[in-house]
Amino acid sequence: MKKPISPYFLTVAGVALFVVGLYFIKTMEDPQGLLRALPYICVGIGSGMFGHGMGELLLLYAKKNAPAAAKQLEIDQKDERNLAIANRAKAKAYDMMIFVLGALITAMALMAVDLTMVVLLACAYLFIVGYGTYYRFKYNNEM
Repeated sequence: MKKPISPYFLTVAGVALFVVGLYFIKTMEDPQGLLRALPYICVGIGSGMFGHGMGELLLLYAKKNAPAAAKQLEIDQKDERNLAIANRAKAKAYDMMIFVLGALITAMALMAVDLTMVVLLACAYLFIVGYGTYYRFKYNNEM
């Protein structure tokens, strides 16, 4: 079994990435090319890492201080009904994302947004669709 990343490390790395991103946003005078977007990407990823790490830390703290609630949470997480509901919700979100992302790419292309941005979104879109297709075939062969 893989050992999960420590929530402490994730929280600290998220704060560090966020601070580095903010520092570069404030200090860079005239960034060109990738350096225009990189600080904002660092802020976004840092915020996500910090939020995920803090959520895990709060969950560990709650489990430590309330063993009965921790046991009930573990039962709820492993319940087949809850897993089926979560998987169905993910499937609905995926179906919606395909249409929304396709419409967004089309709108950005029609608005004459920078070609690099449109190509990046199109590549992400194709990656997601390819990933979904791969697992559809994989699960189809297993069942």
